[in-house]
Amino acid sequence: MEQQRTGIERIFGRLFIWSRNVKPNRFMLLLAFVVGVFTAFVGLFLKWLIAQIQYLLTHQFSITGSNLLYLLYPVVGIFLTSVFIRRIVRDDIGHGVTKILFAIARKQSTIKAHNCWSSVIASAITIGFGGSVGAEAPIVLTGSAIGSNLGRVFRLSSKQLMLLVGCGAAGAVAGIFKAPIAGLVFVLEVLMIDLTMASLLPLLVSCVTAAIVTFAITGVQPMFEFHPNYMFSISRVPANILLGVSCGLVSLYFTRTMNGLEGVFRRLKHPYLRLAVGGVMLSVLIYLFPSLYGEGYDLIGLLLNGKGEADWLTALNHSLFYGHGNLLLVYLSLVVVFKVFASTATNGGGGCGGIFAPTLFLGCISGFVFSRLWNMNDVLGVSLSENNYALLGMCGLMSGVMHAPLTGIFLIAELTGGYQLFIPLMTVSVCAYLTIIFFEPHSIYAMRLATRGELITHNKDRAILTLMSMDSVIDRYSKYLTPDMTLGEVVNQISVSKHNVFPVLNAQRHLEAVLYIDDIRHIMFRTELYARLRVSELMVQPKARLSTQDEMESIVKVFEQTGAWTLPVVDSVGCFVGFIRKSRVFTMYRQMLADISND
Repeated sequence: MEQQRTGIERIFGRLFIWSRNVKPNRFMLLLAFVVGVFTAFVGLFLKWLIAQIQYLLTHQFSITGSNLLYLLYPVVGIFLTSVFIRRIVRDDIGHGVTKILFAIARKQSTIKAHNCWSSVIASAITIGFGGSVGAEAPIVLTGSAIGSNLGRVFRLSSKQLMLLVGCGAAGAVAGIFKAPIAGLVFVLEVLMIDLTMASLLPLLVSCVTAAIVTFAITGVQPMFEFHPNYMFSISRVPANILLGVSCGLVSLYFTRTMNGLEGVFRRLKHPYLRLAVGGVMLSVLIYLFPSLYGEGYDLIGLLLNGKGEADWLTALNHSLFYGHGNLLLVYLSLVVVFKVFASTATNGGGGCGGIFAPTLFLGCISGFVFSRLWNMNDVLGVSLSENNYALLGMCGLMSGVMHAPLTGIFLIAELTGGYQLFIPLMTVSVCAYLTIIFFEPHSIYAMRLATRGELITHNKDRAILTLMSMDSVIDRYSKYLTPDMTLGEVVNQISVSKHNVFPVLNAQRHLEAVLYIDDIRHIMFRTELYARLRVSELMVQPKARLSTQDEMESIVKVFEQTGAWTLPVVDSVGCFVGFIRKSRVFTMYRQMLADISND
């Protein structure tokens, strides 16, 4: 074993030396290619594994009524996933895209090595057993982890790591959806990486590579077969606008309900209590609405390609609604209402999955229901194609939930081959986005980080401050003063120090005050005062105290408000940590600005 490890280390050592002899831009293109290949294969493996588990469990189910095993499978899946995460992974692997955003903002784009495989196994178990979530977010996290860890092997800078993380995410979206343009746009819109033109080339390489690998193995046809019934028409623009607004409101419902339900599950501290609540909720919902089982792509394909009522009524198969065709719209509307409960119960109960698939699923049903209601009421005397509007609804929900209108447009166009409907796609996407941002300024991925000030945005000033860590600007002291020290002892300490300000601490190392050299410069050489004056007579209170929990943006505001040049930092219990100097913050800011802009 030791010899094997030594051999691996020797190989990586030679690769590292070789990489130093290759031009950085060319080496990044090579790494982007490798990341694209790996993410494509991982995505294909996950999809295959989910399909095998689902077929094994459900291929003998009757379509003419409900199946009691729907009450069992989801609980088993969540239980197995939670055991795998708690006993083997021993780390939180939920909210994949949010974790990527956090890694970029707070971890210098460093993602743990286990994320290269742990999300794949966990999500396969969850979704295969019926968890009502998607496999795409786990794959995006896996691809980003591959890029991050590959970059760390070659000791790349944080800026290069961030680019490779983006390459992994872009390759994952491009590969799993067969959508290279959507993969690129997703990184720019959702991950909010503000890249220059030179940095876009590695992203393109990763997207194209992942898509080509997937095409070579599964064929070049889109993920969903779709044939539009008619092209763009001015008479249907009002319907497109109204659908966009409706999708924006459904996105708002989905976002706020999921956040509220996640808060409920966070308050359930014991994992088996979360499993019981989440498992029961999910199982009952899937038993009543079998369309909630797994990712729901079968129902999407049905609504996109159904030729009429006979096809669409098959959506009621396996359910208590079977044989009641007059309740089709009621069934689908209830699925829209309860999908968010099923998805949150899956993850809250201990499962692992993302919201890509639930978003597409909800959008498809919302668009279909919208068009059916429109036609039933003969609005404006214009008929709508249920197939077309199921497609447009997918775009609207993607745009609204993720706050990513361009991603919604290109993803749905590439996912279905519906390029002929670009104008309607754009109309619905923009209207959905404008509707939801009126209520929610951040996407479902970003709002958790935004509330903590840990979100990178396209505002370059804020982005740089977010990337800056407090540890990088704190000046830590090994020596300090106490209130009872004499002036003579202070002078002795000053003589061997390069600092011009000193902390005054009590016996518990709590910060009492500070002492500035400028304040005692006029008495430093008056030896007759050395034994008479104490630090308690010379110290002053700082203009403000910073906390280790403060964000860099708030720290800069404190410097501006107080006019101070040096401020002390204390921890949560008041113990002294170090000083932060305004000059050091500005120097670090300029360095990071130059690093981000230099391409």
